[in-house]
Amino acid sequence: MNKWILFFSVTLSMVLPAKAQQILPVENYLTQRSGLPHTSYKLSEKQACTVAFLGGSITFNPGWRNKICRYLTERFPDTRFRFIAAGIPSLGSLPHAFRLQRDVLDSGSVDLLFLEAAVNDRANTTDSITQVRALEGIVRHARISNPLMDIILMSFADPDKTSIYSHGQVPAEVANHEMVAVHYQLPSVNLAKEVHDKIENNEFDWNKDFKDLHPSPFGQDLYFTSLKKLLELTLVSNYSDRLKVPLPRPLDSASFTSGSYLAIPTAKTDNGWHFDADWAPADGLATRPGFVHVPVLSAVKAGATLSLNFKGTAIGIAVLSGQDAGIVSYSIDNSPYKEIDLYTPWSSQLHLPWYILFDGNLKSGAHLLKIKVASSHNPQSKGNACRIVYFFKNQ
Repeated sequence: MNKWILFFSVTLSMVLPAKAQQILPVENYLTQRSGLPHTSYKLSEKQACTVAFLGGSITFNPGWRNKICRYLTERFPDTRFRFIAAGIPSLGSLPHAFRLQRDVLDSGSVDLLFLEAAVNDRANTTDSITQVRALEGIVRHARISNPLMDIILMSFADPDKTSIYSHGQVPAEVANHEMVAVHYQLPSVNLAKEVHDKIENNEFDWNKDFKDLHPSPFGQDLYFTSLKKLLELTLVSNYSDRLKVPLPRPLDSASFTSGSYLAIPTAKTDNGWHFDADWAPADGLATRPGFVHVPVLSAVKAGATLSLNFKGTAIGIAVLSGQDAGIVSYSIDNSPYKEIDLYTPWSSQLHLPWYILFDGNLKSGAHLLKIKVASSHNPQSKGNACRIVYFFKNQ
């Protein structure tokens, strides 16, 4: 008898992972804070509910977002939901802050907003100050549009974040998401930490299971499971705290609270520029949704100039950076010109939407922006092109 027990024990140990440990609970990576009182109220009262998803490619691609929509409609069959899918690949917190009005708020009042930018903020090398100004600007702008709006901040995983956690540090993008969530008492989900910890715990492998920062179906399901758990914990019938809580003082007084687009025809241009009301690439390169068959102001030769009068505390341009992207010089209020290279590490592959913030901390009031196309260009670029889709400002 003892021999059989010994044999069973040895056999079982052979099929277990080398470091067999208990599964880490998803609750470790969720922070409820003030919860989702407004959404809970609307769902409990069977009122119509609008849910928006603002993010990059991980929000744009099919996966966790679709599962969340299905979960909500199945759990609350008597509620008429409206879902806004506002994910655009490659875009992070800076673009989100200035497209929030057009891509989300202009379609009507929003009750619940899912927000993510941590992966693209790292890929786009968005500096930490700009991240906080953008994330906080989104939250304040959203709450000004609907003081009761619930907001969930999400930090998704990528190899860089996994490596940073492995060295005992917290990725700056995650820290900034959490800083804003703490200040405004918003629920947050640290999926980057969860992925790292579960890999360390031998629950799965990045290369075999998760595979990419655009997660495999396995990874999408992990994201969904964690977000579903947060919704289970926060969508409760007790909504006594559903109050129009005044916004706290901003973390940064220069945050992009009133970010918006400026139409490109507002600029004054010389004859080096061409306005195309329905732009599409002629070189066969790929494009991003929402950034093709749209109006574009283009200059392809050095020396083209334009000027723009605007009011606000921040100004920039959203360009299409393709294989012929050039260099522009800019001046604000007749200051000395500074150069910015429009060519990106991805420009040889597609006409990438690329947001250039010229200045994010101007004095409130009227300003003058001047832009001219430089004669030089990146050694990898095939030209001097500047294709502007939007001017953006913070009023």
